[in-house]
Amino acid sequence: MNSLVVIAAGGMGTRMNLKEGESKQYLKLGRYPVLHYTIKAFESCPFVASIAVATPPMYLYELVRLVNRARFKKVHHFLQGGKERQDSIFNCVEVFAAVYQAMRPEVQRQTVILIHDGARPFIQPADIERIAKDALHFGAAVPATKPKDTIKSIDDSGEFFDKTLDRNRLRQVQTPQGFRAELIIEAHLKAKADSFYATDDAALVERYFPEQKIKVVETGYHNLKLTTPEDIEIAKAMMKYQSKTE
Repeated sequence: MNSLVVIAAGGMGTRMNLKEGESKQYLKLGRYPVLHYTIKAFESCPFVASIAVATPPMYLYELVRLVNRARFKKVHHFLQGGKERQDSIFNCVEVFAAVYQAMRPEVQRQTVILIHDGARPFIQPADIERIAKDALHFGAAVPATKPKDTIKSIDDSGEFFDKTLDRNRLRQVQTPQGFRAELIIEAHLKAKADSFYATDDAALVERYFPEQKIKVVETGYHNLKLTTPEDIEIAKAMMKYQSKTE
């Protein structure tokens, strides 16, 4: 198996209440920036061949410095993030499309692309392996967790509840989302041509390849995405807990 990894680290974290120009991926979490831990998880996986990271233009130098300081060997592409998350991912996918085309056919058949949020620093190598294997076997695989709370839909007014949804049929979607390389490359190319934007990469596959089933990979609640200031405090507590259990 050959895994190419896209890490989207272009978001400025508007819900994090940061100062103008600050990026949540470069906030310190313990000894290192958030993005350090994210990259390290993929760097630790033996089947990950190459990593591409998209980051805001003003953070490109900081990204290179972070990678060099940690002596990460698999980050081969430092790319400028786009206006939207999907634009950032497309920049990375476009680079990997060229890499993919240069591969021998037998290698292509064993290649998957994993797309991950830079602000999810607690992803574990074992999770990555499961997702990559399922992506290769089924064509597409997405990590998800069962919602803890009751979920209700609202009516058209937006002021009143409509009905209670069956929690057993709902999942909270995470990353990395994994796909056979040719599938997600084609999905992103089609979306670019159509100027179609979705909230995640699986939605592109659902739109352009509706016949493709997407495997649900049940994961734990540790794969937190840092979105609000409260998440930083939760992350610090998680790190403190992990240090005690190691």
